[in-house]
Amino acid sequence: MLYEIESELRLLSCSPEEIVAVRKEKSQPILIELDNWMKSNLPHILQSSPIGHAICYALPRWEALSRYLLRGDLLIDNNLIENSIRPVAIGRKNYLFAGSHEGAKRAAMIYSFFGTCKMNGVNP
Repeated sequence: MLYEIESELRLLSCSPEEIVAVRKEKSQPILIELDNWMKSNLPHILQSSPIGHAICYALPRWEALSRYLLRGDLLIDNNLIENSIRPVAIGRKNYLFAGSHEGAKRAAMIYSFFGTCKMNGVNP
């Protein structure tokens, strides 16, 4: 539901002030309900279970996780950054199997070259 609201806001090209108003009206009640649900169910859930891990992760960070409600220039998540650094993380794993140290260095240079081209709008 939260991501549907964010998608709606993107489609409407809302200003930061409008985004905050909509988030307070629509998203905040959902987050309050989720917070209450996690707090009331945690005592009944095995903390080592997947949902237990998720709740134990989220509750101490709840203030930071919901801060996006207060600022229209903040996104609901950091997926844009995660997606931009994914090639670096994948490359780091691939360098282990590059065949040699020199091969890994060349692969890193190629990744850097393509990344720089992409950042500057150049077709490599």
